[in-house]
Amino acid sequence: MLNTIIQEYKAQLVASQASQHTIRAYISDLELLFEYISKYFPDGEVNLNGVNKLMIRDYLQELSLNKRTNRTLSRKTTVFRNFFKYALKRGYIEKNPLYNLALPKVEKKLPKYFTEKEMSQLLKIPDLSSKFGVRNRAILELMYSSGLRISEVAGCHMKDISMTAKYIRVHGKGNKTRVIPIGKYALESLHHYLDIRHQFLTELSDDSVFLSKSGQPLEPSEIRVILRRYINLIARTNGYSPHAIRHSFATHLLSRGADLRAIQQMMGHNNPSTTEVYTHISNSDLIKTYQQAHPRNKKKED
Repeated sequence: MLNTIIQEYKAQLVASQASQHTIRAYISDLELLFEYISKYFPDGEVNLNGVNKLMIRDYLQELSLNKRTNRTLSRKTTVFRNFFKYALKRGYIEKNPLYNLALPKVEKKLPKYFTEKEMSQLLKIPDLSSKFGVRNRAILELMYSSGLRISEVAGCHMKDISMTAKYIRVHGKGNKTRVIPIGKYALESLHHYLDIRHQFLTELSDDSVFLSKSGQPLEPSEIRVILRRYINLIARTNGYSPHAIRHSFATHLLSRGADLRAIQQMMGHNNPSTTEVYTHISNSDLIKTYQQAHPRNKKKED
C-alpha cells in the first residue's frame, strides 16, 4: 500500500513538471525515511496512519548525528511534510504527523561568485582554434550574459534564440518561460559557434543549440563537467561550481546599478527574497570598500 501511495505521489510530481533530479531526490528521501521507521512496526510494514512525529524526529536526529547539515535536514523535512499533506488530502491518513514540526534553522549562505576580472579570465580559457573551444566559449558567454542555469543551456533550441532581436527565450523551472537579453560579447560568441555548428551535426542531431561530439544534445551533466574543468583553473578556493557563473551575472548587474526586480525577472525567481540575497553581497562589498578607503578607518602609520 505504501509503495502505491509513493508511486502516486511521484506521478503527481511528474504532472507538476518537477525536474527529474527533484523527483529522484524526493522519492529517495521518502524511501530512506520509511526504511528507517519500519523498525517501529511489528512486521516491518509501515502503516502511514501509525507514523508519528517522534519517529520522524528520531530519523532526523540520526541524520544530524551523521553530520547532516541543518540545510539538508530542513530540505528533507519539507519533503516529508509535503508528502504527508498529499496523503492527508487523498484520505490515506487521518492527520499529518508533521503539522507542527518546526524546520531546523538554516543560516542563509551567501552564494559564491567570481569577480569581474575572474569572469574575464574564465571566458578567455576555451581554445578558439578547436570547434569544442568555440562551443564552450559560447556556453560560458551565454550563461554569464543571461544568467542561465545549466539545465536551461542544455534545453536551449535554435528557435529560442533571436540573433537580430538579441534575446533568448528560456524554459525554466516549472516549465515557466522568460525572455532574457543577450549581450554583445555573447552574441559574437554565438555567431562564431553557429557558423561552425554544422561540424557537430550527425543523424542523431536535433535542433538543440549545443551539441556533443556525437551530435546529440549536450546533457546538463556534460556541460557541468566542461565548466568545472575551466573553473578549477581560476577558482580562489574550493566550493566554486558552475552555478557561480549565474551568481556572478546577478551580482555584477546589481553592483552596476541594475534594478533588483529586473534581475529577479531575468533569473526566473518566483520569490523576491531569493534575489535579495545579492543585496547582501553588494553590501558586504560596500563595507569592504569603505574599510579599505575611508581615511578615518585606516590604521595609523608608524
